[in-house]
Amino acid sequence: MVLPQRVKIVEVGPRDGLQNEKQMVSTATKVELIERLGDAGLSTIEATSFVSAKWVPQMCDNAEVMQQITRKPTISYPVLTPNLKGFEAALAAGAEEVAVFAAASEAFSQKNINCSIAESLTRFEPVLAAAQQAKVKVRGYVSCVLGCPYGELVTPEAVEQVALRLVNMGCYEISLGDTIGTGSPLSTRRLIETLSRSIPVEQLAGHFHDTYGMALANVFAALEMGVSVFDASVAGLGGCPYAKGASGNVATEDVVWLMQQSGVETGINLEQLVQCANWISQALGRTPQSRVAKALLAQSNA
Repeated sequence: MVLPQRVKIVEVGPRDGLQNEKQMVSTATKVELIERLGDAGLSTIEATSFVSAKWVPQMCDNAEVMQQITRKPTISYPVLTPNLKGFEAALAAGAEEVAVFAAASEAFSQKNINCSIAESLTRFEPVLAAAQQAKVKVRGYVSCVLGCPYGELVTPEAVEQVALRLVNMGCYEISLGDTIGTGSPLSTRRLIETLSRSIPVEQLAGHFHDTYGMALANVFAALEMGVSVFDASVAGLGGCPYAKGASGNVATEDVVWLMQQSGVETGINLEQLVQCANWISQALGRTPQSRVAKALLAQSNA
């Protein structure tokens, strides 16, 4: 077994993690979180989302966040843009990388964004065209790749069709989202095996939720298949809105620990990351969800 020598972790806590918080998080806290993550060695930090404040009120300060962060030349700060209006707002705020999101499940697409998969992809065409003209990189998210919250069967071939369409439109990387966390190492391997027939594995990323405790196992399964980019959220921020009370994003600290134990480089300082996880958790009135953070914090307090 030959694992990648190095992986890139895309930190999604400031966006995907915080957007599920019921309590409003201050702009200052979001900015400090992003900067602490950068100090810990994260090279890609998803900063915010340019969606309607009506639908995601937590992200209403998107322009202010982009304005207030101290950008480092070695760090990328991508933002989520659901449509051309969101892209134009992101561009005005100085975004240099954006992400668009589609689903591999028709039921999810209809209930989440009120249109079919085909219609959602058509909406992205002007976004990708505008991004190309502005020389802005675009990443594509595909949700429900290993299961649908509404019971629809999602095949690897269905995921492949959506992912390939996004690649052909100009997305440089496709993040494969196990939205409800029902994937297993076996289904993860089957998915990567299918997609790598038409998309280079170097363009694939894993975005695993820990709803059923399988996220790290799925990360390692994808790693064995050659995937070297993984999305994660500091302190395990972000619940799963489709499974009441369940955990959501895999914790960044847990992924970094796994990589360290596997001899894979991340460029991330685990001790600083754990301190960041502890800080943001306290700011939100809770303890970190990450098992690694809990273990290392307990050791330091012993």
